[in-house]
Amino acid sequence: MKILVINAWSSSLKYQLFDMEKNVVVTKWIVEKVWVKWSSVKNHKEALQSILPLVSAYWTFDAIGHRVVHGGEYFKNPVIITDEVIQRINECSDLAPLHNPANLQAILACKELLPNVSQVAVFDTAFHQGMEPLHYLYPIPYKYYETYKIRRYGFHGTSHQYVYEKAVEMMKGWKILTWKVITCHVGNWVSVTAIKDWKVVETSMGMTPLEWLMMGTRSGNIDPAIIMYLMTHESMTIDQIDDLLNKQSWLLWVSWVSSDIRDILAWIEKWNKKCILALDMYINSLVKYIWAYAGILWWVDVIVLTAGVMEHRAIVRKMLLEKLSWMWVILDVQANQDELPEGKIISTPDSKVTVVVIPTDEELMIAKETFTLITA
Repeated sequence: MKILVINAWSSSLKYQLFDMEKNVVVTKWIVEKVWVKWSSVKNHKEALQSILPLVSAYWTFDAIGHRVVHGGEYFKNPVIITDEVIQRINECSDLAPLHNPANLQAILACKELLPNVSQVAVFDTAFHQGMEPLHYLYPIPYKYYETYKIRRYGFHGTSHQYVYEKAVEMMKGWKILTWKVITCHVGNWVSVTAIKDWKVVETSMGMTPLEWLMMGTRSGNIDPAIIMYLMTHESMTIDQIDDLLNKQSWLLWVSWVSSDIRDILAWIEKWNKKCILALDMYINSLVKYIWAYAGILWWVDVIVLTAGVMEHRAIVRKMLLEKLSWMWVILDVQANQDELPEGKIISTPDSKVTVVVIPTDEELMIAKETFTLITA
């Protein structure tokens, strides 16, 4: 069986075709700068119109799996896409205005261009839907949850689920009676999730991806009073505040160099003080949440590091683990190399917490979920 996975972001569209029997990627491609004024591709439908005829001319596939960022409380598992599912995804667009409309464009385009091929929606929020009210409710009047479903949803769910399953698979046979795992997705966007026995206990991102950890251009948690202060003293509008917190913050403006950690590390070698400060803040925010989640879990057996920064930057891993030494985390310096294409344990055998680097593969996770649902 072949599964086509479509990952539509606000300004790009990626696809991969998986042969599930051979467990290989047959082909993949990316269309960038979708919606950009000077681009020849004006929307995701046009992007798919340029891709799907070419793909279907060379290969046949049995189903299409779509990444959908926000499923609200409607979806706790992947679902076969129907008109009702499309309506629900549209209703969640207010919660993910940059992403859900793009996801819908791709779904509707595939429905029009390939009406006889089954489509499946796999939600970024679904893996986190097992959280208890203790961990997903905000301390504001309950009526806002009842009326607007304001609560913590969490994101990067396919990534956290994929690396968690990989970690369990790698350590099969280990005598861990109760799996307590903290997964850290650390790329341009950052999220941390506490998992116990296959169930998410708590996750860092909230109703939107803006909450908690600082990221490439996002502020993460700040004192809410700062927003009112800026609106009063700078006469800033809601749109300007949104732009400030989502697109003009943290790495980009603390460093005054870039939102890309690779650029930050290059300038640190030149002893740029703002870049050094930005990286210290980056590591400190991660440490705070790992410590907090270890407390919530009553200890941790495994810490999983994944996504762009943690998959390719040994120095960042080293800085992080040094600050976790109070948990008796001991880094294996020889194992901690920049490039780790396969999952690898980077803690020593006598470390009290096992630390493993696992490259994430969200598209493969979507393919597996789609395959499971279609063949059930």
